Amino acid sequence: MGIFDKIKGAIFGHKDPGPGNRPTIPAGMAGGPPAGQAQGQQPQFQQGGAGQAQQGGGGQQVDVEQVLSQIAQQKGNPDLNYKTSIVDLMKLLGIDSSLENRKELAQELGYTGELNGSAEMNIWLHKATMKQLAQSGGKVPASMLD
Repeated sequence: MGIFDKIKGAIFGHKDPGPGNRPTIPAGMAGGPPAGQAQGQQPQFQQGGAGQAQQGGGGQQVDVEQVLSQIAQQKGNPDLNYKTSIVDLMKLLGIDSSLENRKELAQELGYTGELNGSAEMNIWLHKATMKQLAQSGGKVPASMLD
């Protein structure tokens, strides 16, 4: 599995399957509704993570910005600059952000410059990653693509 696939899996894996498709966890069990909550009541949380699936273009689309924001909140790291930094994005997703891994990602995405970890390379990597996520069905805001 390549580095981009790890990034994509970390983001798209947080997609909410939607009402009626979520696994049911018995009341009182870890991840389930509080003990004593009546069956059929909606729990106060979304099972399986934060990504809102949206209908569009014949399939489901993951709101990348929303997923990343909610992962940041869950991890207590809202100060990471994941909207513009490939290193912070990888850290947020629990992926090794070493130069070696960024070089591998650069090669996967077709970067033609020097693989030296420069600001130019890292900026290009972030933009290219966001473009690939958009092409893979993610809803990525223009501010993260430019």
